[in-house]
Amino acid sequence: MRQVHDLDKALADIVAIRTQIARDTAFRGLGSATVAATGGIALATACGQAYWLGEPNARPGLFFAIWIAAALVAFTLIGVEALRRTRRLHSGLADAMVLSAIELFLPAAGAGACLGLVIARFAPDEVWMLPGLWQILVGLGLFSSSRILPRAVQGVGAWYLLAGLAVIAVSASTQSLSAWTMGLPFVAGQAALAAIVQRAAGGTDADL
Repeated sequence: MRQVHDLDKALADIVAIRTQIARDTAFRGLGSATVAATGGIALATACGQAYWLGEPNARPGLFFAIWIAAALVAFTLIGVEALRRTRRLHSGLADAMVLSAIELFLPAAGAGACLGLVIARFAPDEVWMLPGLWQILVGLGLFSSSRILPRAVQGVGAWYLLAGLAVIAVSASTQSLSAWTMGLPFVAGQAALAAIVQRAAGGTDADL
């Protein structure tokens, strides 16, 4: 019985050590081309909405549905790429590294989803604030993730934070939605993030 207890304790210690190593190891699951592609998705979405959607305030549900779909596509691209790269670059720590990255960014993503649902249900006249609030939450998520990503990512986090505040300030007078105030901050932010990832990889990042 004691041997079983010792074995369980040893296994638990190994899991704890692996988890700690994963949390303290630089995460290399992001690929620069994939990150840049998510910026391209934001630009394409903004252009498409500006050309075809017309006045977003007349159809806010469709406006946000398109952006949520674009975000899901971007998250899927990054997730698939992160799993592939992590298994190749982090070997036995792959699962722990991915889990650690998810744990760092999940609170901001979850808060953004809940915020959207609450505002849409209880304060629909305030939906114009969502683009700025979502950008602020992305910035906070990047600040949290900077522990396992290159430190320069904090600069991108600051960009999203300031951009979100600026979008709220600019939109406050008209309380209107805009494809550009939603899309352009993400285009610039993801391009900067892709450049940081590329530089951290020493210009040899091949993720395609």
